[in-house]
Amino acid sequence: MKYEYKTRGVCARSISFDIDDEGNVSDVSFFGGCDGNLKAISKLVDGWNADKINEYLRGNTCGFKSTSCADQLAIAVMQAKSKVMK
Repeated sequence: MKYEYKTRGVCARSISFDIDDEGNVSDVSFFGGCDGNLKAISKLVDGWNADKINEYLRGNTCGFKSTSCADQLAIAVMQAKSKVMK
């Protein structure tokens, strides 16, 4: 399933990715934000399960912000997982 998430509180405007019925995530793309860093995150998490992404990235902050693009990805994959694994 293709999932798109509108981010909150970060430079990236949105995140899109595929998630299968087992919660595995692939084809992550950020729109806006720090291009090089977000491309790297996308490559690193490709094929990871939503739970693993959440474990590693949830709670990361960016500067003075209470969230980050990585944190927003963790939030997004857990929301998507809840929809595909009903």
